Amino acid sequence: MNPNLNRLQQYPFQRLANLLEGVSRRPDLTPIDLSIGEPRHATPQFIQEALTQNLSGLANYPVTRGGIELRQSIAAWLTRRFGLRQIDAESEILPVNGSREALFAIAQAVINTSAPEPVVVCPNPFYQIYEGATFLAGATPHYLNLLAENNFRLDFGWIDEPVWQRSQLVYVCSPGNPCGNVMKLDEWKELFRLADLYNFVIASDECYSELYPDEHRPPLGGLDAAQQLGRSGYPGLVVFNSLSKRSNVPGMRSGFVAGQRAIIEKFSLYRTYHGCAMSPPVQAASRAAWNDEAHVTENRRMYREKFAKVAPILQKFLPHLEVPEGGFYLWARTPIPDTEFAWLLYRDYNVAVLPGSYLAREAHGVNPGLNFVRIALVAPLAECVEAAQRIADFTEQL
Repeated sequence: MNPNLNRLQQYPFQRLANLLEGVSRRPDLTPIDLSIGEPRHATPQFIQEALTQNLSGLANYPVTRGGIELRQSIAAWLTRRFGLRQIDAESEILPVNGSREALFAIAQAVINTSAPEPVVVCPNPFYQIYEGATFLAGATPHYLNLLAENNFRLDFGWIDEPVWQRSQLVYVCSPGNPCGNVMKLDEWKELFRLADLYNFVIASDECYSELYPDEHRPPLGGLDAAQQLGRSGYPGLVVFNSLSKRSNVPGMRSGFVAGQRAIIEKFSLYRTYHGCAMSPPVQAASRAAWNDEAHVTENRRMYREKFAKVAPILQKFLPHLEVPEGGFYLWARTPIPDTEFAWLLYRDYNVAVLPGSYLAREAHGVNPGLNFVRIALVAPLAECVEAAQRIADFTEQL
């Protein structure tokens, strides 16, 4: 067996299941699960119809690069959403089966293990796929702590020169999971400077890019940051996006990678052998989803309503809580250890949240997820409000 499998840590949700195993919960309270970031808004009917109306495509082998119609739909969406002056559907876009598998696969395609001690930089706390992909590619992760006192900004100055010299890939996530931070243009400018200097690839996870509070201020993305900074052809950059959160289709497994032509070309070659081609019915449904914005606007409205109702309830007893710049998580500081908070809340109030320490690693003397919990506002509005009231009642007792 691949010895790097022994480097993988237990996934956060398995750790949560172990923590809560055997807990005797109150029978008078309906369980509410806000631990998993699985969208629970209804899948739009027109997407379902596009899928079922194209089931005849199951009779055909899909191609790795996807149909040109899908790539053109994605290119048109990128142009509308990010104001791109140019993105080539032929050579700069690659459909993938959800951002998760592509974020994992990019490390396998990028990392050169013949180089001494290859490093992958990732934010901390982080989406656990970054770490697993790093280990299984034969590299070592270097964690860049996201701290409340720094507004969860990526401070690349904390990374020493020898680490940068060995870095081959840098994962960023904006809007961030779990902190909800959005990278600003100055952060992108510094990251691009470092990528040019040390010749690493930037993998920008933007699967929460369409969930934001101000309808008139969508978050900056990697491609438009590159364009604003005059980086024609997106050198050293690939961005990952998905329909899962945007269009409430997590089970459809549909997303894309876009960016520098040379990286996309090599990644496409890797995926040809990996065998990850999107089925024709999913391609048809994906085209329908990328071509429509009305359902996405409504999706944002529903999340905005949840934050507006939930945040004031929690802020009475969790005064440091802030509405994030993007995404659907609340990153809440706890008055007691996060694992104890989650365990007691589950036992006494039948609400499940995820301990923040499970989403981070101890690095540079601190686990930046310690004494935080991630609250996913994915349940219906009434459930989210009920859960918030229970959390407030629980926290008041503490």
